[in-house]
This record gives sequence, C-alpha cells and structure tokens, in this order.
Amino acid sequence: MFELTSVNFDNHIPHWHTQLEAIGYNVLSIVQEGKVRYDINGEEAIGEKNDVLFIPMSTRRSGGNWMGTTHQKYTILFTYDPSLKTGIPFLDQRKFAKFRMKEARHIFSRCDKLLEEMRGGKSYRSIICLGIFQELLGMLARESDKPGELTPSKLKYAETIKKHLLAHYREPVEVGHLATLVGRSPNYVTTLFKEVCGHSPIRYMHQLRILEACSLLLSSTMTVADISQYLGYYDTSYFCRIFKQLAGMSPTEYAKRGNLADMPKFF
Repeated sequence: MFELTSVNFDNHIPHWHTQLEAIGYNVLSIVQEGKVRYDINGEEAIGEKNDVLFIPMSTRRSGGNWMGTTHQKYTILFTYDPSLKTGIPFLDQRKFAKFRMKEARHIFSRCDKLLEEMRGGKSYRSIICLGIFQELLGMLARESDKPGELTPSKLKYAETIKKHLLAHYREPVEVGHLATLVGRSPNYVTTLFKEVCGHSPIRYMHQLRILEACSLLLSSTMTVADISQYLGYYDTSYFCRIFKQLAGMSPTEYAKRGNLADMPKFF
C-alpha cells in the first residue's frame, strides 16, 4: 500500500528552504526542535517542537526556516494508492493536517530507526523500512486522536485570529472582538489560540509589536516614545516593561547593542 521515497533528518541547516511547487508525493514533517515555516496552497503553516504536519500529494508547497532560525525535523516522503482507505484519518482525508504529539520520545526513536534502515544496505531493508513506517503511522494516528488534538476547525479558528492580529496589531485588541470573528466565547478563543500557537492572543499581539519595535530601534530615527505611541502603547513606561519582558533588555539597551538577526530568538 505504501511506498517510501526518502527519509531525511534536517539538523539545524542554515538557510534551509524548498521551492514552491506542486509536490508529487506525500510529506510527513515531524519537528523535534525549533520552528519551520511552510506555505501550503497560499496559507502559512508553522511547525514547532513536537508538531506533526501532513502535506498531501499535489499540494502547492514551499518551506523555509522560520524568521531566520534553524530547526531539527524528520521529513518522510511517501506515496500510496489514493483509491484505498488506509484507516489513518489524516491520510484518508487527503488534506493538510497538523497536530501536536503528547508522547514524542518513542516516535522520534522510531524515526531514528527508519532513517538508519533507509540509509543502510542490509538485507530485507525495504521490508523492514515498510514495517517501521506503518508502525510509525499507527503511532501518529493514535497521537492525533488524543484529546486536545489540533482539529481542522481549531486550526481554522486560530489562523483567522492570527491573520486579524497580523493586520491590526497596532490597534487596541480585545479578546471579545476576536471571539466574534470565529463565533465562539472569549474563554474558548484564549484556550484555543494557546493550544495551537503556544501563547495567548494578547501575548502574540505584544510579540508582533515588539518585533517591529526592534526593527524600528535599529533602522529608524524614532525615539522610544515615538515607537511606543506608533505601536499602540500610549504609556511609554508600560511599553518599556513589555519590551524588557520579551526581549530581555530595555529598548535603549537594544538600540545600542541589538541585532536584527537576534530578534526571533527573543520569542
């Protein structure tokens, strides 16, 4: 049923990227450390530590390091007969899927073994590799079924909120308004966004603001007070507290010894 094309381990590769193309195979991207960014049919998808991303055949996909940082991930390329049911929900739906593993250690161990067998020249390699891969698929299917899985609806809600924040992060943000965008309660939105993105919508807004503040401190003549007001912080002392909380130093200190390449490391 399954045919493995390749198995790779990307180990903190500087400037890693893949070109935009309609892929002729299925991809399992299993992130061990850091973050990776994909463009999936025109939509951004971020994979973080312990995330699994399934990218089906014929998807228009490109990929790259997130915000200049590096990452570690296993990438498994494979094909299977699309007319057959595999019993694996995220495969049978044949749509992009993302979920976070709760028990990642054993899965990484099987990925290591699969990589070792794929690159070795021992007898019965193809049979053993297929067995390991099918075991791995079963383990991932079990992980995706656990409570708190990142279902398509949760991912859709989170992306809707994220897009709004990206477009309006300099404006006042209220969780109640974000909730109306997806037709859910404020508490649900906060919990959902933290589950998908790892932090609350308000913290994400602050991150976007401080990332831009870092850029403005190094590339403009704006004062700290000017930047504070420009980014929607009408109390400069509050802006400075948020900046130091996220960046680990004051805006003035960052302006003196900061580096644009270091910005993503703060978050």
